[in-house]
Amino acid sequence: MPSHLFSPLDIGGMRVGNRIAVSPMCQYSAVDGVPGDWHVVHLGTLAQSGPGLIVVEATGVAPEGRITPRCTGLWSDAQEAAFARLVALCRGLGPARIGIQLGHAGRKGSTAPPWEGRGTVGPRDGGWRNVAPSALPFQADETAPLALDARGLARVRDDFVRATGRAVRAGFDLVEIHAAHGYLLHQFLSPLSNRRADAYGGSLANRMRFPLEVIAAVRAALPADRPLLVRVSATDWVEGGWSLEDTVAFATEARGLGVAMIDVSSGGLDAGQRIAPGPGYQTGFAEAVRRRAEVPTMAVGLISEPVQAETILRSGQADMVALARAMLWNPRWVWHAASALGEEAAMPVQYIRAAPRGRGARPLVPREPAGPAAPAGRGDGRAGDAAADGAPAGPARAPARAAPAP
Repeated sequence: MPSHLFSPLDIGGMRVGNRIAVSPMCQYSAVDGVPGDWHVVHLGTLAQSGPGLIVVEATGVAPEGRITPRCTGLWSDAQEAAFARLVALCRGLGPARIGIQLGHAGRKGSTAPPWEGRGTVGPRDGGWRNVAPSALPFQADETAPLALDARGLARVRDDFVRATGRAVRAGFDLVEIHAAHGYLLHQFLSPLSNRRADAYGGSLANRMRFPLEVIAAVRAALPADRPLLVRVSATDWVEGGWSLEDTVAFATEARGLGVAMIDVSSGGLDAGQRIAPGPGYQTGFAEAVRRRAEVPTMAVGLISEPVQAETILRSGQADMVALARAMLWNPRWVWHAASALGEEAAMPVQYIRAAPRGRGARPLVPREPAGPAAPAGRGDGRAGDAAADGAPAGPARAPARAAPAP
């Protein structure tokens, strides 16, 4: 019987060749928000392994929207050009659809990378004053963020729209809005971080209002053939916080605004969270959102084994699985999963001779011949432009076996 993991999937009218996604993973390696050589190697290696979808790391829609000063951004022409180069490179190396996660860190911004201790970065060291729904810091010893006023809300919404336009011009196939892990949009959703007394705070409907406004604005800025995904935290793992019930209500509203898939994670909003992580510990949330909100879902969180991933899909817990740490540990996870499930591994022609004897392998077919990326278009003029560099040569085209029907 053909596997579910290697069957194609339709996401909002866009076909992906299999149901394996590379989850967005911060690399903390950009300079002034511009992805560089590290990202070329990182994303190029993942593209060679043949997942159905790669989602680029959380990318700030404004300088103050980044998690760290080393995070990628998408507010300048230089950033847009660099991302256009990366998209072209990945398309020349494999068949994966390429998406980008757009977000705003809110009160969790201006921090140091993990290997530098995650502490607050002050203005003298390239940091900034954070903003949030309410003047409540993430940690008690941190400077309180500035509560966003009406002009601030409009600015953030417009930043998402402008970044979306840049993502489209750079060639991304889809956009994912980051509304999870305690960042700005999640901060609006949770009663633990949103203490506003206006139309954007208080009731569940009010707390959902601004994130839904951002979703609607981004969806309107995307061409009809580019799907919109939203990542959510299904629970805060804190009593009285954001809950699965709230998530189902939010996902239902998001679906009505044209969101094609909900990427279901959890936690990250409150330092007092109590999580007991284990293999697939969040898949139950993805199943509940899928069933109750009647929207396709992506499961994520300690999914590491091919049979585990196949079981999640076959049992109807999710429509797609996203891998993060497992893909960093083993960038060829897709090949090994194909072998474990009795499928042919799709490999670059340069690497096919490495397939174990008796295990089927076929040429991996890139989406388009590798070549120079088109120069990025000019945007809102917040920074100077930069020419897109050419992408290195990718695997030769070869006939691909048709994927089994789901």
